Amino acid sequence: MRSSWLKKQSFVIGHKPPLSWLILCLISILALIAVLSSSSSSNTDDSASRTAESLIYTNYRRIKEQAAADYLELRSVSSGGSRQKEVELCGKERENFVPCHNVSANLISGFKDGEEFDRHCEVYKVSERCLVRPPKEYKTPLRWPSGRDVIWSANVKITKDQFLSSGSMTKRLMLLEENQIAFHSQDGFIFNSVKDYARQLAEMIGLGSDIELPQAGIRNILDINCGFGSFGAHLLSLKIMVVCIAAYEATGSQVQLSLERGLPAMIGNFISRQLPYPSLSYDMVHCAQCGIVWDEKDGFFLIEVDRVLKPGGYFVLTSPTTRPQGSSKDKKRIMSNTIEVFTQQLCWTLVAQQDESFVWQKATDVGCYASRKQSTIQLCEGEDTQSYYRPLVPCISGTSSKRWIAIQNRSSESGLSSAELKIHGKCEPFPTYPRTYDLLHADGLLSHLSSERCSTIDLFLEMDRILRPEGWVILSDTMRAIEMARMVATQVRWEARRIEEAVDCEGSC
Repeated sequence: MRSSWLKKQSFVIGHKPPLSWLILCLISILALIAVLSSSSSSNTDDSASRTAESLIYTNYRRIKEQAAADYLELRSVSSGGSRQKEVELCGKERENFVPCHNVSANLISGFKDGEEFDRHCEVYKVSERCLVRPPKEYKTPLRWPSGRDVIWSANVKITKDQFLSSGSMTKRLMLLEENQIAFHSQDGFIFNSVKDYARQLAEMIGLGSDIELPQAGIRNILDINCGFGSFGAHLLSLKIMVVCIAAYEATGSQVQLSLERGLPAMIGNFISRQLPYPSLSYDMVHCAQCGIVWDEKDGFFLIEVDRVLKPGGYFVLTSPTTRPQGSSKDKKRIMSNTIEVFTQQLCWTLVAQQDESFVWQKATDVGCYASRKQSTIQLCEGEDTQSYYRPLVPCISGTSSKRWIAIQNRSSESGLSSAELKIHGKCEPFPTYPRTYDLLHADGLLSHLSSERCSTIDLFLEMDRILRPEGWVILSDTMRAIEMARMVATQVRWEARRIEEAVDCEGSC
């Protein structure tokens, strides 16, 4: 089928090229135009030559138009150009600002019992717009993989006094030096090393070592209250994506430290609301001393784990507080007395227990729910919605989803398609700390947000907040949306350049 071409506008934000480089590029383009113009002046009777001439002339006009546009932009750059009023910088107190997370305001509004640490955008009041600036001593993170094990202490909000007052386990995991924090991946939580712990978990589900985890269908893991990410850092070397999620902390945040190490992490808390993920998202959910009492609130926490867990996936619970005394039979019986009722209702099977670790596996057959002897936890009615931050639900989700596929039966290419993951429609901030990402990319986001009546300046301020200094943004959208974005970019002190790209579409775009 014949391919058609669709013109799109790309908006690249980053380092501004020097003026001499732009002039050199313009001279090169003009020289190319002269060559093409000379080539197109010759005549021939050959039909193939006439086709070539037509193509050359078309390209010549396109290059000429682009050169004219570049010249006008170059002249604007050289003369300074007219710029809209720039947004002011925030004060020092907002260096680690996270919108929608204000513990004091939440307490005043009546939230308690852990909900004060949750996300409450309905309480958050937008103050004067400003750009969140980095700490004065901020330094560019070290290159990977060195930056995974050593970070600059000034880049995160943790002081030496906070480190010294932390528990012995924390000190084993990291060492605060003069201006750096060094993480020791060989020092684990309650094991001799993270590697030993990962190998034990693999053996508990019938594998020879942790290297075989991807072969068993385990490719992504949700790590609840991950500490400082050492478990995820180790598994990342095995090509397993571990996402850390933990509640908001004003200081010494485990999420912020993990992000600074270059490890995936998000602020999240399911005291009262669902986690910001669709149903059936993870192959394993991991909790090692995560501090959650799983059999509280009528099993709502376990139901939420079941919601994000894929069929055949595993829930791992490791904690000294769950370690009963006596024989292995006594250990299993005591653990069963605490959460056995809930796990049976969820169609989970306790596949292994060793020392402080327990591993359950979620059912792969939907028919299990119909065969339950008791059914105090019902199946959710209707299709699952993908709106985030909904209240916790007392029912089992995902059983009617077309994505109900056991992790052991997936192909290597299987995953979530763009049709299955819908864009979050609310104009709300992203749940992360400042200076999280090196690059942000979005295709069609500007047009989508305009339909949601979201402010472009607020979007750019939020992008600037979560972008590291000297980071990059790439936006692809319609010409009208890009032109509007260029004007806003000057207000947030970004250097921007527009690029016209041709997208090869098979059939129709």
